Amino acid sequence: MASASSIFLASPIATAPRTRTNATPSPLSPARSTLRLRQQPLAVAAALQAEHQPAVAAAPKPKPPALPFRVGHGFDLHRLEPGLPLIIGGINVPHDRGCEAHSDGDVLLHCVVDAILGALGLPDIGQIFPDTDPRWKGAESSVFMREAVKLMHEAGYELGNLDATLILQKPKLSPLKETIRSNLCDLLGADPSVVNLKAKTHEKVDSLGENRSIAAHTVVLLMRK
Repeated sequence: MASASSIFLASPIATAPRTRTNATPSPLSPARSTLRLRQQPLAVAAALQAEHQPAVAAAPKPKPPALPFRVGHGFDLHRLEPGLPLIIGGINVPHDRGCEAHSDGDVLLHCVVDAILGALGLPDIGQIFPDTDPRWKGAESSVFMREAVKLMHEAGYELGNLDATLILQKPKLSPLKETIRSNLCDLLGADPSVVNLKAKTHEKVDSLGENRSIAAHTVVLLMRK
């Protein structure tokens, strides 16, 4: 006769395999459906962004506004060395020293050119006429002036007025100031009433006051034609 333990082991209830319940939600479960609905707007937004991205990148830059007037400031300084000609405003000024420069070293015309270029929002004279270019070696600064005036007119502007100040200890410019101003007006194509020129010493202070350098400041007002 079989024992109680062998009967228990042989029982179909005891040996029946256990079935594991799958806790993973079905593909149609509420959780997965909600996740899928949330992902759809994100995918649509990404597709729209990718579609329009090239058009945004290729969009042309807006043109700068056509201002009724523009203001520019110019500054220049050159070292004075013995034995060189001193050219100011296109006029040869008698002196025992002149400007050390790549071109003729005309501090006034260089300053005026920079003021016009600055008013037009263009690079400075050193970038347009670099001293590394042999074409400008010893060149007359009137060449730079004519180019600046040409750019001014091409942009649709004309000179409103100009105010320039020369700073040098020597020589005194009073005898030549009107000659310099007249030549500056001719280069600008401007009436003398809108071109002002002043000359100051530097009270014997630093290189300017010690006759070792010369400097100039210029402010221009450009008016739309």
